[in-house]
Amino acid sequence: MVTSIVVAILVLGFLIVFHELGHFLVARRVGVGVLKFSVGFGPKLVGTQIGRTEYVISAIPLGGFVKMIGEDPDEEVSEADRELSFTHKALWRRTAIVIAGPLANLLLAFIAFAAVFVIYGNRVPQDAAIVGGLSPDMPAAAAGLELGDHVVAIDGKPIGSWIELSDIVRASEGRALVFSVDRNGETTDFTIEPKASPRHNEFGEVVETAYLIGIERSFDSEPVGLGEAVWLGGEQTVWWIRTLALSIVKMISGSIPAEQIGGPIMIVQVAGEQAQRGFEDLLYFMAIVSVNLGILNLLPIPILDGGHLFFFAIEGILRRPLAKRHREIAQQVGLVLLVSLMALAFYNDIRRNLESWWG
Repeated sequence: MVTSIVVAILVLGFLIVFHELGHFLVARRVGVGVLKFSVGFGPKLVGTQIGRTEYVISAIPLGGFVKMIGEDPDEEVSEADRELSFTHKALWRRTAIVIAGPLANLLLAFIAFAAVFVIYGNRVPQDAAIVGGLSPDMPAAAAGLELGDHVVAIDGKPIGSWIELSDIVRASEGRALVFSVDRNGETTDFTIEPKASPRHNEFGEVVETAYLIGIERSFDSEPVGLGEAVWLGGEQTVWWIRTLALSIVKMISGSIPAEQIGGPIMIVQVAGEQAQRGFEDLLYFMAIVSVNLGILNLLPIPILDGGHLFFFAIEGILRRPLAKRHREIAQQVGLVLLVSLMALAFYNDIRRNLESWWG
């Protein structure tokens, strides 16, 4: 558990710092003064001053923040600082600064996905009926099947491919099947009774009930060149952006139940699991979380980057900033929404763990 917490803190901390680095670099590029760039929160551990910017490492390693001159629209800014003030910059410059954080997360996800393909190659499914994964508490694991087992026959009928195996299991209607398995050159029979199980799509929606035994297909890794890895990394990034965006729409519409929302506890658990499975899975997981941070920060909720962009859009239409009172009300509503969402995520995490512990 300690390892999972440490891994989760390191992953989330790195992703949030990278997010803030996007804000920081663009702010400096468009001429906004930065007073502080902090890695972490809370009491300062070490720091150095370069020009007007203080670079700090703080005690709580859960992200970071950037403090800019004139960041608060109601802040008094001296005449000398107006040229460096965030609030006094042109709308497009402020927009560039705000959107840079989420875009930095999407860029990081792309880099991480591409790195997975460069280092580990492209996973291609095998045609052979070889067990590449086992689901706990499912019939195959209970019967004694192991990773790498090659299913050569079912009920005496030779099996030539994974598709044949899958078709027979799905058509079984729960009838017990005898699997002849080649393991290290020796053939052993296992009697397995397929279990009626819900099948989910990438959004977590149940699409059908099928008979399954709880095994996954085996994959080969094919090496790819840098150019192809970049292309595949881009494809993965776009796919995850689209999937997450559609998931949000489906959740708002009620197609996906709110029980699917996960929070910090789930992230800690998944981070630990991915770390145990190896650096490839951890890097892929980090890329997915980075996409989540990027897209969720673009939601038009006050307090988030998307909320600021929403205010800027209104400013562009009205040709003037939104009134202070209206901003305050919107920020209060946004805070209530975020706190409610966090509470729901914690509740779901705790509920899932209690159901897992108590069966």
